[in-house]
Amino acid sequence: MSAFVKDKNFYRQFFVLTLTIALQNVIVYSVNLADNIMLGKFAEDAMAGVALVNQVQFFLQSMIMGLAEASLMFASRSWGEKDIPSIRKIANISVKCGLVISLALFAIAFFIPDILLGLLSSDAAEVAEGVGYMNIICYTYPMFAVTQLLIYVLRSVETVRIGLVTSIVTLIVNVCLNYVFIFGNFGFAPMGARGAAIATLISRAIELIIVVVYVFFLDKKVKLRIKHFGRIDGKLFRDYLRKGTPVFLSGTMWGFAQGVQTGILGHTAGPTIKANSISSVVFQMVSVVSYASASATSVVIGKAIGEGKKELVKPYAKTLQLLFLMIGVFTGAVLFLLKGPIINFYNISDEAKIVADQFMTVLSVTVIGTSYQMPCHTGIIRAGGDTSFVLKVDTVFMWLITIPAAAVASFVFGAPPVIVFICLKCDQVLKCCVASIKVNSFNYIRSLKSENKNEISEQEKKA
Repeated sequence: MSAFVKDKNFYRQFFVLTLTIALQNVIVYSVNLADNIMLGKFAEDAMAGVALVNQVQFFLQSMIMGLAEASLMFASRSWGEKDIPSIRKIANISVKCGLVISLALFAIAFFIPDILLGLLSSDAAEVAEGVGYMNIICYTYPMFAVTQLLIYVLRSVETVRIGLVTSIVTLIVNVCLNYVFIFGNFGFAPMGARGAAIATLISRAIELIIVVVYVFFLDKKVKLRIKHFGRIDGKLFRDYLRKGTPVFLSGTMWGFAQGVQTGILGHTAGPTIKANSISSVVFQMVSVVSYASASATSVVIGKAIGEGKKELVKPYAKTLQLLFLMIGVFTGAVLFLLKGPIINFYNISDEAKIVADQFMTVLSVTVIGTSYQMPCHTGIIRAGGDTSFVLKVDTVFMWLITIPAAAVASFVFGAPPVIVFICLKCDQVLKCCVASIKVNSFNYIRSLKSENKNEISEQEKKA
């Protein structure tokens, strides 16, 4: 068998999934970009305050994506097996877990927003702006959780267009309402950050309605109904906890680590929060193909294993690694070329522009590593069934290398923001070696079901 895949259907499946998911993510991130640009025109403190709240949103997103990726892993296997009832049970489990998590974070954000944001910045004006924004935006947390988890259930059965359509509608509604509420047009008083929060709340509500209507009335594959959200299947829930908990913890830890990184940068001298806000949003925009490739890979690998075609994992993995590197080089080049023009859109100080330019230069290099190791870890290894490996790798690199190095550079040596930023992002390159060794060992194909957890066939070992 050739080392690389020659089947055109493989490439068609991978690129259709990747590009559709990427386009959806571009539109989702465009909402944040529009918020940042419009608030940047309104006031720097308003933009910076919202950036702080977005770190809390990112933490929620990381936890929900951990649940969603665990669901995608189980559901894509079931899709390969044509086991629709199990997909419905996974939807029930993931949505209920998502509601518990999002409501808990809602309570924290609602009752102690000043304490929460004070951990991320020492600037009182930025925190004050953020509190006003968070008092409203926290209501979107449960809506976001349910919407995203349902979209991932659909994604597992290769239904991705509804997510794209939903994101387009959300973007249009959000930008139009931002124009009205932030600046006070059409007779409304200027509300700044609070106006942006109201616009996002309305957009999230519309987004949820669209997805729920599609899932319950229009979808022809899973055919979810209200009755499917009753009692949780105990056996499947135990399997979900056993294999899904490392995925959830990895996402949660990643989100928490990003908050810690923001806290480190937020206590660095200069307009670092503003520069980090700009670079982060722009990075999210241009790296969408890299992140989408991970989701597409999870579906491709999970479906192949579910269909009993484990012998395809080896050529799939070889081919995907090359595609990941190509995507990374392309993404890095785009980020480097666009960083200047995009920064000039913002009404910020020259000092903030310089720092933002430095941050994006660093990201244009590290994104090559991100584009390779991240889909290898979360798309190939995790979808293969070895869910704990990624958690171990992230734990070591985050808490023993990047964050300690950045903290020492910032608080002990008083290093410039760009040096601290390099310390925080170096793991994206360092993890490539680990990913390459693990992926090409092909020892990660595991069963997700408890009754087979100790039974790995000879075919699995040779795949």
